[in-house]
Amino acid sequence: MKKLSLLVFALLTTVFVMQSCKNDNDVKESAKEKLHSTDKKIAETSKSAKDILNKKETQPVGPLTTVEFKEKSYDFGKVMDGEIVEHDYHFTNTGDEPLILKKVKASCGCTVPTWPRKPIPPGGKGVIHAKFDTKRRGRPGGAPQNKRITVTGNIEGGNVILTLKGLIDKKGDANVKINKTKAPKGVRVNPTPARKVK
Repeated sequence: MKKLSLLVFALLTTVFVMQSCKNDNDVKESAKEKLHSTDKKIAETSKSAKDILNKKETQPVGPLTTVEFKEKSYDFGKVMDGEIVEHDYHFTNTGDEPLILKKVKASCGCTVPTWPRKPIPPGGKGVIHAKFDTKRRGRPGGAPQNKRITVTGNIEGGNVILTLKGLIDKKGDANVKINKTKAPKGVRVNPTPARKVK
């Protein structure tokens, strides 16, 4: 009887081990399939994310129209560092379809454009307002500035570029002396002031 129970125990253990190995293989296969499908989804998502990031600004789908700006470039002349320069770019929808401005973006954060968010009907007029903060942009004598504003919408011919340009002057420090002349080669210049000899 002892041998019989030992034999039954051995047989049940063998069946259990075989069954668990089979289940283990099933679990491994299931895990591999899930991992493969997850990797595939990640690759597809990464590819589409890369496409979105690398995709250049395209024209909106739908009917295109034409737009005419009163001026595309504005020269504000010479202003002092820290002044706010503001300008309005007036335009007319000269096409047969409503003009929808999708985005108006400046070349840097110091220039902030505002634009009409509602469609401009054919023959309708609109204004893009640009506000340029000149703080920390000037230098004595004037620093040239050229800011671009890109207008994106359902415009025939693509984006429209507006510019805002001029000079930004800054008062020089009275304690700083600028000497742009260089000593001839081989001549040593003493940076300390000369002393009078008695």
